[in-house]
Amino acid sequence: MSKVINLTNDNIEETIKSGVSLVDVWAPWCGPCRMVAPVIDEISEDFDGKANICKVNSDEEQDIAVKYGIRSIPTIMFFKDGELVDTVVGAQSKEFFAQKLNDLI
Repeated sequence: MSKVINLTNDNIEETIKSGVSLVDVWAPWCGPCRMVAPVIDEISEDFDGKANICKVNSDEEQDIAVKYGIRSIPTIMFFKDGELVDTVVGAQSKEFFAQKLNDLI
């Protein structure tokens, strides 16, 4: 069972304001986004209780994409206590995402 949090304009600030958060910005029509989706789901299980693992549908939440200057998807943003600390564009391995999260925790 996935522990992924779906972010909207209404809940993004509250969700990322404390602790570590990974935010996957994606769209249903994006091939690489569909490739990375199962990896994000696995990460959400592995980091349950340690980090917020979140997704933003850029088609539905365009304001979030604009706010963070998202130009390509998938874009994965890493936050610590509400501050953007890293951004990665494109699909990466589970190990890559896990290492990034562990470095921030």
